[in-house]
Amino acid sequence: MGILEEAMIHLDQGTRVAEPNHSPFVTVSYAQSLDGSIAQRPGHPLNISSRDSLILTHRLRAIHEAILVGIGSVLADDPQLTVRHATGRNPQPVILDSRLRFPSYAKLLNGSRPVPWIVTSDQADRSREQTLKGLGAEIIRLPADEDGRINIRTLMRCLAQKGIRSLMVEGGSQVITSFILARAVNQFVVCIAPFFVGGTPIIDVTAGLKPSQYPRLVNIYHEKVGSDLILRADTNWSEP
Repeated sequence: MGILEEAMIHLDQGTRVAEPNHSPFVTVSYAQSLDGSIAQRPGHPLNISSRDSLILTHRLRAIHEAILVGIGSVLADDPQLTVRHATGRNPQPVILDSRLRFPSYAKLLNGSRPVPWIVTSDQADRSREQTLKGLGAEIIRLPADEDGRINIRTLMRCLAQKGIRSLMVEGGSQVITSFILARAVNQFVVCIAPFFVGGTPIIDVTAGLKPSQYPRLVNIYHEKVGSDLILRADTNWSEP
């Protein structure tokens, strides 16, 4: 059994036992170098995974109902968030953007894929909201915390109410760290490329996470895909 099949089994189990309006089953997926870097420096994307791993990532997208990234990923990489390298349905794009910095030129506003849901705060500019709506985006306003960021648990309830049962989170580091802080991750699928970068780590060090705030990884499965090592694991949030 391969990584994708393992991920599908755990996703299916998680969505089947979920109650109505329960938080979506969350898969955090990202690529890193051997030293844990996801980029050379913030805001500068780096192609880390091999072609085979990229195809696997797109197949993984196809089994989720929605895919989420932060506005930093949109500004740095202008992603499409589609399954163009695989067969299946494009997931619903969800963008965390508390200040509505989403650019009008973004690829997510072009094409036949689902229009992006841009999740922002109550304080975000109203005129900017109208501009993005005119370009086809759906704006979702949620309360922000004291740091001006969207509360992840509130976001999960909102997505559940909109019918989303499974969510793939691809980054960047602040977004993934916020999902860990909220204990909102059900499984990890991580691509580990066999080289060093010495760059930006996957965990946002400014968040100051304590060891007890990280999950333990259980039911670990790994597989070589192309030149990369892919690891899949469930999360256990109980204290060690």
